[in-house]
Amino acid sequence: TDWVQDLADQVAAAGYIAVAPDLLSGMGPNGGRTTSFAQSEATQAVSHLNPDQVTADLNAAADYGLKLPASDGKLFVAGFCWGGGQSFRFATNRSNLAAAFVFYGPPPDKDAMARIKAPVYGFYAGNDARIDATIPATQEAMKQLGKAYEPVTYEGAGHGFMRAGEAPDASEGNSKARTQAWDRWKNLLK
Repeated sequence: TDWVQDLADQVAAAGYIAVAPDLLSGMGPNGGRTTSFAQSEATQAVSHLNPDQVTADLNAAADYGLKLPASDGKLFVAGFCWGGGQSFRFATNRSNLAAAFVFYGPPPDKDAMARIKAPVYGFYAGNDARIDATIPATQEAMKQLGKAYEPVTYEGAGHGFMRAGEAPDASEGNSKARTQAWDRWKNLLK
């Protein structure tokens, strides 16, 4: 989306290589990309992507970023909502990941979590009952497995606060959460 591309630009402006892959590239009407879909159709299409293909596409994007001359060899993944869940899942499949940043996304199952090598940092909204309900079990599973998982819940924020918090009419909770999460994310990238 335009928002993801803009956020990738913000990450790049903070001094990092940012690659925002279009996971629907070639799947849109007439072979188009995400922008070829109506919003509701894109959401539906994303939810039906083959997980193995998503992993392959993310691996290709990661390998590309690591080969760029400016790369320092550290690989991070971040995602939002569905993409947050995919970032968590990618951490189960990419052993050289330095960290995963999961923004209001669901966790993989415990068996998959056992393969995680990198720390996982969660960014969650206080007003997001569906995703928030997964946090305690995820904390327990990751602890049992000896994995690093550091969730932070931003009270007063709703699901999607990173995007909603940028809007001119953003609620105070979303705006504050966006600012705090962005600061935390940049500090964790150091």
